[in-house]
Amino acid sequence: MSALILIALCLFIVYKLFSRKTIKWAKKNKYGEDKVEELKQAPGPTPLPIIGSMHLLGNNESPFQSFTKLSKIYGDIYSITLGSAQCLVVNNLELIREVLNQNGKFFGGRPDFLRFHKLFAGDRNNSLALCDWSNLQLRRRNLARRHCGPKQHTDNFSRIGTVATFESIELIQTLKQVTRSSTNSINLKPLLMSTAMNMFSNYMCNVRFDAETDVEFRKIVDHFDEIFWEINQGYAVDFLPWLAPFYKKHMDKLSNWSQDIRSFILSRIVEQRETSLDMEGPEKDFLDGLLRVLRDDPDVDRNTIIFMLEDFLGGHSSVGNLVMLCLTAVARDPEVAKKIQAEIDGVTKGKRAITLSDKSLMPYTEATVLECLRYASSPIVPHVATENANIAGYGVEKGTIVFINNYELNTSSKYWDEPEKFDPSRFLEKSKSRARRSSQCDSGMESDGERSGPINKVAEVEKEVVTVKKNIPHFLPFSIGKRTCVGQTLVTTMSFVMFASIVQEFDIAAVNKADLRQMPACVALPKDTYELYLLPRKH
Repeated sequence: MSALILIALCLFIVYKLFSRKTIKWAKKNKYGEDKVEELKQAPGPTPLPIIGSMHLLGNNESPFQSFTKLSKIYGDIYSITLGSAQCLVVNNLELIREVLNQNGKFFGGRPDFLRFHKLFAGDRNNSLALCDWSNLQLRRRNLARRHCGPKQHTDNFSRIGTVATFESIELIQTLKQVTRSSTNSINLKPLLMSTAMNMFSNYMCNVRFDAETDVEFRKIVDHFDEIFWEINQGYAVDFLPWLAPFYKKHMDKLSNWSQDIRSFILSRIVEQRETSLDMEGPEKDFLDGLLRVLRDDPDVDRNTIIFMLEDFLGGHSSVGNLVMLCLTAVARDPEVAKKIQAEIDGVTKGKRAITLSDKSLMPYTEATVLECLRYASSPIVPHVATENANIAGYGVEKGTIVFINNYELNTSSKYWDEPEKFDPSRFLEKSKSRARRSSQCDSGMESDGERSGPINKVAEVEKEVVTVKKNIPHFLPFSIGKRTCVGQTLVTTMSFVMFASIVQEFDIAAVNKADLRQMPACVALPKDTYELYLLPRKH
């Protein structure tokens, strides 16, 4: 009898562990009253005790590859238990829009990973990217938007271009010195990261550093790069927090990196500006704006300013890693490099540096940067349900971690022709541009503006031009919805100028093309990555 009771108890426990729960979801009826429905969870693999379905993610280089394979079994939306965390994986564009756009207010949270807390002084809510949505988060985004996401034709946008060109010229001078003194292959990444950091610090804070002589600066750039790599990785302790004692050394390292960064920002940037700040004059940059808010807004404290600067200065790591991926791409495919160089030479005539205003005249170069973003398929930071929700008729419980499978969007033949092929032209389109042909214009073409002189016959002529596609709905490198990346303008513009400047001056070659393989679903590269040959071009 006791054996039967034990068997029944075990079966009950197994049933409770592995059965799909129903989620209570409240919606308004036509009278404005709450109507509670019970919705089933999305289907998914049966979890094992303790580890859940974590073992299913270890069969591929990236968990997002595993998510894609599991979608062939369970569908475009499915539940999966990872350790102690209930998760939902969303794999197609329509469902991603449903989560992030239509229901974004229910999915504004971020995972409560211990690593995220360690990176921001014990509280991930100090970070813009890793915090839960709140009024403070909205306030911080609004503070940052004018400087970190400026619109075209504004003074701030123009200043991005000025800084990007200046720092790229400095980089080119350094690279020319390196190639004159040695014909060996080069680990370019440290130079790219230092240049990107100077772009951000110069633009945001009007301060730059000498990477050759400033040891502390180089250390901070390394820390930022390590943290960028860290955020793009996954660890068992994220889903099995009881493993934390075994990760103590790693967690201490994260804390030390972030503490060093904040000390540098405070002593080398903020405190030096405070001694010379002119509160009455025009606002010079992002740092000026933050310090004025600190003075005028009682809800903003000093720590908020430091953490915001840490967040946005840290965005340089995206630029440095992306440019490294772009250079790797042209080393892998010299034909792409030749097309870029032909485009650059046609615009600059080999007589001047690249500027941001050249971007609209160099669609193939811009398309190459976009193709590198697609090819890398950088993961979108997971969202968390802040209350019970309904997605595609399935119940999503409060606290569920939601993975947006950007890898599937970027590599599926449903959305792209030959997605495995590196092809910048997929981002280009031909369109008609109208001009007027005049017998009294040397070039034969006349603008739409006023002209002096005798009236003559003018005929409208259609000219076919190549441009970057303005809208590709399934291409979401910076996410969508209310948590889209505020700094995406900085990343795309600065990456373009730095990458084009290097390819303008050098042919890029690989030590061994077979080694130029990148990790799928990751824009971050390890600190010691590929070495490349830089061969000065003859103009």
